[in-house]
Amino acid sequence: MRAVVITEPGGPKVLEWQEVPDPDVGPGDVLIDVAAAGVNRADLLQRQGLYPPPPGAPPYPGMECSGRIEAVGAEVTGWQPGDEVCALMAGGGYAEKAAVPAGQVLPVPGGVHVVDAAALPEAICTVYSNAFQVGGLTAGETFLVHGGASGIGTAAIQLAKANGARVICTAGSAKKVEFCQALGADVAIWYRNEDFVEVVRDATGGSGADVILDIMGASYLSRNLLALATGGRLVIIGRQGGNRAELDLGVLQGKRASIHATTLRNRPLGEKAAIVTAVRENVWPLVSAGKVVPVIDQKVPMPNAAEAHRILEAGDHIGKVLLVK
Repeated sequence: MRAVVITEPGGPKVLEWQEVPDPDVGPGDVLIDVAAAGVNRADLLQRQGLYPPPPGAPPYPGMECSGRIEAVGAEVTGWQPGDEVCALMAGGGYAEKAAVPAGQVLPVPGGVHVVDAAALPEAICTVYSNAFQVGGLTAGETFLVHGGASGIGTAAIQLAKANGARVICTAGSAKKVEFCQALGADVAIWYRNEDFVEVVRDATGGSGADVILDIMGASYLSRNLLALATGGRLVIIGRQGGNRAELDLGVLQGKRASIHATTLRNRPLGEKAAIVTAVRENVWPLVSAGKVVPVIDQKVPMPNAAEAHRILEAGDHIGKVLLVK
C-alpha cells in the first residue's frame, strides 16, 4: 500500500507519498480501506518531531479516518467486510489501509457521506470526553470554547448547544465570528479586538463560564481562571500558547474551581473504547438527526498532504481539512 511518510522532522515538504508495508491486522483489529483522513494539529507536531506516536502505533500521521472494512480479526464481533465506518486512531490514518482496534471503530452516521465522516472521530471524541465526561457540562450551564472555528471548536459549539448549554466561543477573525454565530454560538468573541474575560463576565451577569475547553494552555491560564464561574471547570486539551505559566491558587480556591489537563491519543485502548462507546450512544443520534454535522473547509488529495498541513498552519480554515484517497 501507499502512505504519507515523514521522511525527517521538519516542515510540510518532509511529507512524501510512498510505498510501505501493509498494516498487520491483529485478532482484535479491523482493516479499513481508507476513503479519507482528518488532519489535526497533533499531526503537525508529529511531523516536526515534537509528538511521536505511542508505542506500537504506525509511524504515519493521521488520528482519524473513514472508509469501508476490508477484513476483520479473528476475535472481532459486530463488524463485517463492507461496513462503512470511521475510526479514532493513535496514528496511521494517512494511508490507503489502516488497522484499527475494533473498540475504536464507529459506524458512519445516517445522512453522512463516508468521506465526510473522517471529520468526526477525533473532534467528537475529544469534545465529548473533555467537555462532558471530564468537565461535567450540563444543560443550562455556560460553556466557553476557545478556537470556535477550528475542528474541535465547531464540534464543541454544536454538541454543547444540542445538549442545552449556553455557548460562548473565541475566534480569530470577523468571518470566523460570524460563522460561529451561524453555527449556534450565543456569543462569539473576536479575541484580537476583545477581552474574552470581560465579554464572558458581561454575557453572564458577572458569574462566568461553568466549563471552559481550552486549546491554548499557558498563555490563557490566568485569564481562563478569571473567566470561570464559582465551581467552574477548566479543561485544557492543547498547549498552543506554551507549557508553563504561574497559577494564582487564591483565585482557584476562591472560586472553588478545578483544572483538568488531558490528552486522548496516549490513553489505554480500554479507555478509548469506552469513550467511543459513549459517543456512539450519546452523540451519534444527534449527528444522524442533523443536530451535529461535520464542518469541512477543504478536501485535499492524500498524496498532497503537505498542502493540507500548510492550510492548517496558515490558520484561515474553518472546521476540518480532510485528506481524500
